[in-house]
Amino acid sequence: MSGGGRGDDRGLTVRVKKKGKLKASSRAWLERQLNDPYVRRARADGYRSRAAYKLLEMDERYKLLKQGMRVVDLGAAPGGWTQVAVERCGGALPGGGFHVVGIDYLEMDAVPGAEILQMDFLDDAAPERLIATLGADPDLVMSDMAAPTTGHRRTDHLRTMHLCEVAADFAVTVLKPGGHFLAKTFQGGTENELLGMLKRHFATVHHVKPPASREDSVELYLLAKGFKGRKRSDEEEPAEE
Repeated sequence: MSGGGRGDDRGLTVRVKKKGKLKASSRAWLERQLNDPYVRRARADGYRSRAAYKLLEMDERYKLLKQGMRVVDLGAAPGGWTQVAVERCGGALPGGGFHVVGIDYLEMDAVPGAEILQMDFLDDAAPERLIATLGADPDLVMSDMAAPTTGHRRTDHLRTMHLCEVAADFAVTVLKPGGHFLAKTFQGGTENELLGMLKRHFATVHHVKPPASREDSVELYLLAKGFKGRKRSDEEEPAEE
């Protein structure tokens, strides 16, 4: 679906009238949404957000999602990525567990076939709850998490990078050998320490900007493929007797 919808959405540009108390920045955002072909296509295809196409495009290129895989979706709201994962991997399992489990501190509507935990991923209890609900170690950990913006670009950047790092630490703790990790980051923002850690644990590490990611956005995705498995040094050492 790479670039999908661009050629089918030609038409008049929608303008938002300047009447009322709408701020210029809010008016610009609203006009962008109304004229965005991915927003239009998401409505037509039944996806909850245009972000669904980012995952679809990355999956088309890198073959991340396969039927029967187990997936953890961090920062799942409003559910676009979760919908795609259920479509491509499967829903609830007859014997218990799910192919797809999402988590977000925001309340969101249920996604048929997936289980959604409403809790903060940074909560100490969250990782164990996720794996218990999934019913097995995941084949893919994916994160579209971003910190709420403060208006201070550097602060916002650092807070979102922290979420990426926490997600990566979780991934190398729970993934099956051969599994993958996908997370939102920013241009020029991935710390060398994080990249080094991922390169030690995965066969390949890429930065990806799918076509559905707006050209003026600094958003990138960090993709680590082929988890090498946990070595003895990565696991808790046994207590001395």
